[in-house]
Amino acid sequence: QVQLVESGGGLVQAGGSLRLSCAASGRTFSRYAMGWFRQAPGKEREFVAAIKWSGGSTYYADSVKGRFTMSRDNAKNTVYLQMNSLKPEDTAVYYCAADGRYYGSRSAEYDYWGQGTQVTVSS
Repeated sequence: QVQLVESGGGLVQAGGSLRLSCAASGRTFSRYAMGWFRQAPGKEREFVAAIKWSGGSTYYADSVKGRFTMSRDNAKNTVYLQMNSLKPEDTAVYYCAADGRYYGSRSAEYDYWGQGTQVTVSS
């Protein structure tokens, strides 16, 4: 069982930056691939980024590539999402997710989810 708690969301002006964190419980955190997803009001949840168990491989949605960076610190059981050059269309609730076998963009494949953190980008 893995429990995930996101933090770091908030209100920022367009062009600004935020860093989201996702703290995980469990001693086997390093065995899980992690993902970030987001959901804007009235829209479906969409993939943002994913990182492999070791952190050696990352994968990004085209909409955030070059602006967002996902990383992990297995010693701290934490993953991060550094978000730069934020745009109003990045406004959403951001969720982190974990899975022991799957690494990719399909939300249905992830077994564990956090409660989400709100990111609002003003124009």
